[in-house]
Amino acid sequence: MVSINTVENPFDRVKTYSIGFDRMFNTLFDESFVPTTNYPPYNIVKTSDEKYVIEIAIAGFSKKDIEIETKENTLTVNSKSRPDGDDDKEYIHRGVSARSFKKAFSLAEDVFVQGATFVNGMLCIELERIVPEEKKPKTIKIK
Repeated sequence: MVSINTVENPFDRVKTYSIGFDRMFNTLFDESFVPTTNYPPYNIVKTSDEKYVIEIAIAGFSKKDIEIETKENTLTVNSKSRPDGDDDKEYIHRGVSARSFKKAFSLAEDVFVQGATFVNGMLCIELERIVPEEKKPKTIKIK
């Protein structure tokens, strides 16, 4: 008898047919995972079969305020701290946020950052999937 409180992992059946994906499943169901906020807003665009662009809207920031880092299949975009009221303006309404943020994206093992541009408040990070020759499909001849 199955308890009502027991939730079946939808990937348990898939695990019986997959070999070497333990790390991926552990990452997907890691209980320490904390969802990120929706700030700043972003898009992930597939520009071709092997190329992607992450577009992050960060109006009010400059290039020197942003740090991009890759480490262990994680791409992190981080803003350096910016104190509120760093100018002498008197705001009637402040709708353009200047709060700091940290945004992390998980990358597949064969996805690499190719570059980044920052134009008109839009940070674009170019990614490319580069499959090494040893991972490409090959035909095995039967002897």
